[in-house]
Amino acid sequence: MGKGLVSKILQRHTAAEIKEPGEIIQCKVSKVLANDITAPLAIKSFEKMEAKEVFDREKVILVCDHFTPNKDIDSAEQVKFVREFAKRMGIVHYFEGGDVGVEHALLPELGLVQPFDVVVGADSHTCTYGGIGAFATGLGSTDIAAAMALGETWFKVPQTIYVELSGELPPYVQGKDIILNLIGKIGVDGALYKALEFGGDTLKYLNAEMRMTIANMAIEAGAKAGLFPVDEITKEYMKQRDIEVSESLYPDEDAQYEKVVKIDVASLSPQVALPHLPENVKPVEKVKNVKVDQVVIGSCTNGRITDLRQAAEILKGNKVKKGVRLIILPATPNIYKQALKEGLIEIFLEAGAVVGPPTCGPCLGGHMGILASGEVAISTTNRNFKGRMGSLESFVYLSNPWVAAASAVAGEIIHPKEIMERKK
Repeated sequence: MGKGLVSKILQRHTAAEIKEPGEIIQCKVSKVLANDITAPLAIKSFEKMEAKEVFDREKVILVCDHFTPNKDIDSAEQVKFVREFAKRMGIVHYFEGGDVGVEHALLPELGLVQPFDVVVGADSHTCTYGGIGAFATGLGSTDIAAAMALGETWFKVPQTIYVELSGELPPYVQGKDIILNLIGKIGVDGALYKALEFGGDTLKYLNAEMRMTIANMAIEAGAKAGLFPVDEITKEYMKQRDIEVSESLYPDEDAQYEKVVKIDVASLSPQVALPHLPENVKPVEKVKNVKVDQVVIGSCTNGRITDLRQAAEILKGNKVKKGVRLIILPATPNIYKQALKEGLIEIFLEAGAVVGPPTCGPCLGGHMGILASGEVAISTTNRNFKGRMGSLESFVYLSNPWVAAASAVAGEIIHPKEIMERKK
């Protein structure tokens, strides 16, 4: 029986022969990741295990990105705890302050995650790295502690759902719309403990950043991982990081899947997830008369340079509607510098946006954009659960950067083409 991407990658990291989904296997891990919220729990478990050192100082990565710059005394203490552990263990890749970026944008950008890797992280959106052909998944902090000590963990080999994407991307449609449409089709538990594997002729129109956006939200369908082939687009992305990848990775022609979901990308318009679930998806044209108080553009889902360029396309020459707060958070220092070099930051400031540092911030209701009772936000982040961005009585809509920026200008959720037509 032919193999899909999951089995092919995991097979490289286990001595067991993978024959079919459902098998329990022990795997060597390529990288272990934790952040300022999850690392303290993992470190405490690590110490309870009486582990003396991490398995590899270069393969354990700690990124203080959630509540930083420290928002209060508690977050400062958490970061201090992680910082001291990193120093004690000699962790090579510890990020804080001016070096820090949103972890799932930062690691691929720096080449710390590569195709064929197995990556475990104490954060559910670790699955982002499937966009560049890694098997990456989130684990609980206790499992992360064990992985930090041993350099290995166990998996039940997941079943795979194949997502066949066909057609060219229409205007104002990007990876975010593909994954929102998929979640709308199968639901937030439609891929529970399964892998999502993406293929089809649309792949040639999806750059590595859009692929990571799609893989990032695989977890919002309950998936263990979201995976793309390692092709020329992947290789070029790695080459820009001075990493040569000579080998490609595709599923076997006779690979067996639990089911196939087909999406005609050419027929999509920008998608919006309505409160309070990512599966509550409608085309933007069908979201009527929703006024917004806040717009957030950033996060590990849509804070990369491609996303900021899309936002700037809308905001150039426009002003944020009076009474609306537009918050833009470039996902890493390098993205911030590139946006500055391209004049995007100036466009954002001229439009009336607040441009903040690379941080998760408002995505998880952390800081720098908390919603009050009754307030409405549209955001390029990945979750819109009740209370996700602040008050339990607030409302969060999810969209791509074009829609978010257009909504900031209009003061209500709107198709970006309407704003662009006003410029003519």
